[in-house]
Amino acid sequence: MESSVTVRFRRILLKLSGESLKGTLPAGIDVNVLAYLTREIEKIRELSVEVAIVVGGGNIFRGRTAQEQGISRVTADYMGMLATVINALALQDFLESSGIPTRVQTAIEMKEVAEPYIRRRAIRHLEKGRVVIFAGGTGNPYFTTDTTAALRATEIKAEALLKATKVDGIYEADPAIHRNVSKFDYLDYLEVINRGLKVMDSTAISLCMENRIPIIVFNVNEPDNLYKIVTGHKIGTLVGREGKNE
Repeated sequence: MESSVTVRFRRILLKLSGESLKGTLPAGIDVNVLAYLTREIEKIRELSVEVAIVVGGGNIFRGRTAQEQGISRVTADYMGMLATVINALALQDFLESSGIPTRVQTAIEMKEVAEPYIRRRAIRHLEKGRVVIFAGGTGNPYFTTDTTAALRATEIKAEALLKATKVDGIYEADPAIHRNVSKFDYLDYLEVINRGLKVMDSTAISLCMENRIPIIVFNVNEPDNLYKIVTGHKIGTLVGREGKNE
């Protein structure tokens, strides 16, 4: 990449849903998606951007569905956490196959396959140019992976939380259901909560607000969007203090 490129964010937390990893499959992991994400991450690493990732597990196991079938909330949440580890290992394998050093850290200890989550170690990995994937959620039931993303972003002092979705930002209503709905370019944290916009849960939004971490909601399926965001282009919807990044 050109040395004259201005980098807006030097350390980011990328939130990937499990749903995004299944691609066009009904469930599971689409290797084409993993290959695509690897290329997109590689582009920003060439700018010396430090990349941490939180992955969901909905492509493998959905806790809400399990509860409807009679599995308790706590058990379902732990099962979902284990699903995120599977996704993290798959993404790690693709990244490392492309020469990108990667570490998986889990909130639930499973030392045979991943490191335990240790904040100082995670930061050190980032400083050494390694991608760090956080799996296992927070290690506790009743917390979403969105909240995990906000928590880890705070702990590692990320400059932005990038929420990857299949739409190009936050809309007044679901654009897949409602026609002629307006997209927001900027939103204040409180406005997201007060409007009941479901892009992230209120706990995650509040945590980012308290720690002044901007959230950028964007379409991860559009090539180069990740690169454009870290180089200062206006992509997606920015959620921040009074709708602007401080």
